[in-house]
Amino acid sequence: MKIYTGTGDKGRTSLFSGERVLKSDLRMDACGGMDELNAFTGSIKAAWEITDPDLDRDIDQIQSWLLEAGAWLATTPDSPLTGSLNPFTDSPARHLESSMDRLSEQLPEIRQFILPQGHRSAAFAHMARTVCRRVERVVLSLCRQENPEQSVTEPMKNILVFLNRLSDYFFILARYLNHRHKVKETLWKHP
Repeated sequence: MKIYTGTGDKGRTSLFSGERVLKSDLRMDACGGMDELNAFTGSIKAAWEITDPDLDRDIDQIQSWLLEAGAWLATTPDSPLTGSLNPFTDSPARHLESSMDRLSEQLPEIRQFILPQGHRSAAFAHMARTVCRRVERVVLSLCRQENPEQSVTEPMKNILVFLNRLSDYFFILARYLNHRHKVKETLWKHP
């Protein structure tokens, strides 16, 4: 089976719900950002040099949630195909909160900014954090474009909360990975 179809050669692509849109469409920007975020998330796991089954499960689950969120983004809100998607509830955000609590318990408290660096896996987590914030902004713009009165669907509300928690999770994860790899965090020193 060939991976290429040629159907996107003129700058259009299909949504899951079937509509053909420009690849530069805001919805496609959100989908592409979600895909980029998922790839960065996998890079974090590929780069760490520790054994932590709970963390392995967390990353696998996060990547699964990112795919589910991407499916919602690739489907227009009024499409009957929304009924075939897995519901996107507040459960992912709550899970991330529990995971952050678990990781934070093992970290020293900080009272100033840290530079986004350290072990390669931690640097990837910091990059994922910034990509996540960008994706959150694009998804919010998409929601506002489709619903200027700020009335968004329940799944989209939950996706926005999930992305907000996920960026916080990546910050804690970066700190945790530096800690586990015995790499000292670099505190920001104001000149």
